[in-house]
Amino acid sequence: MSLDFLGPLAFSDLDGIRIAFRKGGDGPPLLLLHGFPQTHAMWAHVAPILADRFTVIASDLRGYGDSTLPGTLEAMSFRAMGADMLALMTALGFDRFHLAGHDRGARVAHRMTLDAPGRIASLALMDIVPTLHLLETLTHPVARAYYHWFYLAQPAPFPETMIAADPDHFFERCLLGFGKAELSDFEADQLAEYRRSWRRPACIAAMCNDYRAAIDIDIGDDRADLHRRVTCPTLVAYGADGAMARAMDVPATWADRLDEMRSVGIPGGHFFPDQFPAETAQALAAFHGSVQISP
Repeated sequence: MSLDFLGPLAFSDLDGIRIAFRKGGDGPPLLLLHGFPQTHAMWAHVAPILADRFTVIASDLRGYGDSTLPGTLEAMSFRAMGADMLALMTALGFDRFHLAGHDRGARVAHRMTLDAPGRIASLALMDIVPTLHLLETLTHPVARAYYHWFYLAQPAPFPETMIAADPDHFFERCLLGFGKAELSDFEADQLAEYRRSWRRPACIAAMCNDYRAAIDIDIGDDRADLHRRVTCPTLVAYGADGAMARAMDVPATWADRLDEMRSVGIPGGHFFPDQFPAETAQALAAFHGSVQISP
């Protein structure tokens, strides 16, 4: 497998933030956003399938991979990360586009769709429940599976110092801890890319700030927007064997936040795009392909 799956790595400088991305394919634009603790390399087996029907852009969120690694909590809010992606798509010449995100990328995608509803033609949210719902209805099973939310959100430099002692051990445990994953589910080239990213102290700090911002900033933004609904067609996809699916009815958590919802359970756990890339690509292609991007 080559990590040049959509072409060479490119960079866009957006108001002081450098965003790394790959772009390839032909057709309507589709932006793919990765989650924690990965990079855009997670799409290596999914994006080439989608590129037969879409112009696919796979980007590193700020704080991850080869994008800028900010040093403050405020800079790692979902709104700030989403603003980068909106600016990137503007720079690439796409006013309206399809959008799909997994994990943190899905939370960024949800925020983007609330902040710029006119720009998102269709939205796919992959294996998340709403941030506010997760944090305000926390149960013991969810807290045990998603303990990292509260560990990473501890004041600096506590988690950064402990993680830096053995980042591979901690982050690989995260890859394996959210439901039905084995290290062999992640190809060697992709793992090497994730390790290159998460071994850097600035990346560790940025990811901690991502989770601090979720509690200190993002849930406030979500609470302020509880009266608003996503108006574009939305696919709620989830790992059928993942921690969230075992703990709750994932589509039901979104029902009062989305005007037009479709849902699909995909084999595997939280990291089903890595475990079942063909099935993931098929679900995304069928959904996004059914929605036309109007001028």
